[in-house]
Amino acid sequence: MITLIRDGQIFSPKPLGKKDVLVSGSKIIAITEPGHIKIDGVNVDVVDASKKIVIPGFIDSHAHILGGGGEGGPATRAPEITVEDIISSGVTTVIGCLGTDGTTRHMESLLAKARGLEEEGITTYIFSGSYEIPVVTITGSVHSDLILIDKVIGAGEIAVSDHRSSQPTFDEFTRLAAQCRVGGMLSGKAGVLHCHLGDGPRRLDMLFRLIKETEIPPTQVIPTHVNRNHELLEEALEFTQQGGYIDLTAGINPDPQEHDEISVAAAIRLCLKKQAPLSHITISSDSNGSLPVFDKKGNLIGLTIASQKSLMKNFRFLVQKDILSLEDAVKLFSTNPATFYKLNQKGEIKVGKDADLVLLDKEYILTDSFAMGRITMANGKIIAKGTFT
Repeated sequence: MITLIRDGQIFSPKPLGKKDVLVSGSKIIAITEPGHIKIDGVNVDVVDASKKIVIPGFIDSHAHILGGGGEGGPATRAPEITVEDIISSGVTTVIGCLGTDGTTRHMESLLAKARGLEEEGITTYIFSGSYEIPVVTITGSVHSDLILIDKVIGAGEIAVSDHRSSQPTFDEFTRLAAQCRVGGMLSGKAGVLHCHLGDGPRRLDMLFRLIKETEIPPTQVIPTHVNRNHELLEEALEFTQQGGYIDLTAGINPDPQEHDEISVAAAIRLCLKKQAPLSHITISSDSNGSLPVFDKKGNLIGLTIASQKSLMKNFRFLVQKDILSLEDAVKLFSTNPATFYKLNQKGEIKVGKDADLVLLDKEYILTDSFAMGRITMANGKIIAKGTFT
């Protein structure tokens, strides 16, 4: 299949101006001045992007594709994500994780769900494990999962500084990070240890000790939900100054009477004020995970579900309010996670890269999308459907 996206305003994320983008199969094969590409003798689908902005598809590095939650009992288990949910959010690549429940949610099911979403058109990866250490795996260890299973990209989300964690010791945490390090090296993957951060007062203690007391580099671990409260975010910004990456959660929405959550926009403003390196920040949705609200005694008092649509909502707000340039916003939602997770074919509009493309109108509303060269949304209508839709 050959597609010509004509006369779009391209942000690769670098602004390239008006260009034509030629897609063949799953790849971008040419980027030229408008009107320079001429193809005769074969069928070409032409997309008029003359009034559109073209950016790389979002990479959601933390989504509960099987559904998460369950903190209030079996009836509070969140539902699985659908491919339509993903497409309508501007996401073309997703990394799935289990979360709190590693008993009734299984690694084998997570892998099967990821493979199913990929058959439906979305690039997928997964983390081995859940909140707890020892980690739930498929082959018996994170090390071998990374080496033997193509979709496993690291371990996570491992809970620390949270009353729902397994309260791992520093030695247990360090051994897991070491498995990620060596498994990643031997498999040619990032081998990331993806850490859930709760409201606990220890905050990033484990991560700071890891880079101070061991030889494991700070880029082997990434804390998520770091905009949960101000103290945690301040420590997270210090972590970036020491070379680490951090992940902001677009869908955090606890009860403001009990929590001190920070919006993505407020977090980014603080990052800019503190001169934290934007290249070391990613934004994920926590989609289909539960957002439980606990009182000071640890009792569950409220529950909602995170949505992947929070990504596009936050992206639009950051750009429209001039908090970030369009180029910098694209980096946070696409280029930075591609770099950190070593997804070398993702995160850029460039010849030879995967044709994961999102088209926006002048108000930054999603109108069209392509995943691996396949059109998944056209003129605001979802084209790619789930098997049972």
